[in-house]
Amino acid sequence: MWSTLIEKGCWEGELWNRRKNGDIYPEWLHINAVYGPDNEVVNYVGVFSDIGPNKKMQKDLHRLAYFDPLTNLPNRRLLFDRLQQTITSSERAHQYGALIFIDLDNLKTLNDTKGHKYGDLLLQEVAQRLQHCVRKGDTVARLGGDEFVIILQGLPSESTQAAVQAEAVAKKIQGNLKDVFYLEEFKYHGSACIGIKLFSESKSSIEDLLKQADIAMYQAKHMGRNNVCFFDPIMQEKLNARTDMEHNIRRAIENNEFQLYYQVQVDSVNHPLGAEALIRWVHSKRGMIPPLQFIPLAEETDLILDLGQWVIETACAQIKTWEQNALTRELTISVNVSAKQFEHPDFVAQVHTAVKKHAINPAMLKLELTESMLVNNVEHTINKMNELKVIGVRFELDDFGTGYSSLYCLKKLPLSRLKIDQSFVRDIHTDNNDQVISKTIISMAQNMNLYVIAEGVETEDQLAYLKKCGCNHFQGYLFGRPVPIEEFEAELIHAQLSG
Repeated sequence: MWSTLIEKGCWEGELWNRRKNGDIYPEWLHINAVYGPDNEVVNYVGVFSDIGPNKKMQKDLHRLAYFDPLTNLPNRRLLFDRLQQTITSSERAHQYGALIFIDLDNLKTLNDTKGHKYGDLLLQEVAQRLQHCVRKGDTVARLGGDEFVIILQGLPSESTQAAVQAEAVAKKIQGNLKDVFYLEEFKYHGSACIGIKLFSESKSSIEDLLKQADIAMYQAKHMGRNNVCFFDPIMQEKLNARTDMEHNIRRAIENNEFQLYYQVQVDSVNHPLGAEALIRWVHSKRGMIPPLQFIPLAEETDLILDLGQWVIETACAQIKTWEQNALTRELTISVNVSAKQFEHPDFVAQVHTAVKKHAINPAMLKLELTESMLVNNVEHTINKMNELKVIGVRFELDDFGTGYSSLYCLKKLPLSRLKIDQSFVRDIHTDNNDQVISKTIISMAQNMNLYVIAEGVETEDQLAYLKKCGCNHFQGYLFGRPVPIEEFEAELIHAQLSG
């Protein structure tokens, strides 16, 4: 400062000063030299301002920009910066680093039952515990919600050893998070699912590394609560394929690529009673895609709600068309209803609307429920079924004998027919256990005044044995495969002419 004053006659800059009460504060000082007639310095004039409030504002803005306000942990922006630094240093030192992606179990349940105050207290306590699980040079960050990320640096250069150390940290985290949380007067038992991604070079972008750690975490969550999983490239391939399939399903719905195929159901004298409507996907480039490749994913992503509604609407429209023809006006159509579809709050209203919209006899529509749907909330299920039974819609219990429904539950259900699962029909003429199970189902259905239909009938031996046991309705390749509506109707005409 003095050198500049002597040389230039002025100086300005930031310095720390002391108030009369002893407090230290930052100030901005501007000093000018005052010269006399002989050009000698006779005085100095200084003008200063207290920049403490500005400093505090800058500090607050910096914290808001780079730190999570609830937990005071680095946020996503600072995490990206720290991760880039770690990638660079790991590559230079030929060492591994690791990303640990942590997702708390059941935070939403805590927020919903106790309120967000307790959820915030939990997140703050988790942040403190996570910092105690890592070294000083490692980074603990909060991405948001119930997701935390840890960057481990300086791991061994051998991948197996690096993985062992990263897993040890993850296990330590799990142990800490399993200890009881005291949220004021409330005791909470927590857990978390953890995904780990090792890295040593900058081949992958920061976004890719986070995505891969996230994928590993979701795989851990898929395995159940409180699990740890490392990222596996095969896992990403499966996820990419799953994402592509989900996109294709959405596009197929928009492009009307789905069709209903119909498989005939007959009585004991081969007289057509109706058909089961089965959804098929005829892809514009890949051709026919098997239901097992898209139905489970549709269930997971809620696309089954759109597909299920489309099936019901299409089936109702087909029933209306059949009403105009003496050959088909007595045929029923059975459609499968998924658990997620049935549990939707608007399901009853949607079915009612479809029946009314197409002005059909509701008795011609049969909804097939699986036995597994009856395990939880039985009374709610029965109430919904009764609401639809009032307007005339009938119900069938599909895959009977493979689930866990009790006889008490079965007695209360408003069913019209039980369906013997094809796993009992396949070897019914040779397997004693299948024979006993099928006989029991048929006898029980008869005593409860229910029809029973056997699916998967493919041979005359199977048919003969089922008839001998008293079964009166049948479905399977022996009578017809699932086919498009035009082919189905052509087969009906051919059967009538042949008869």
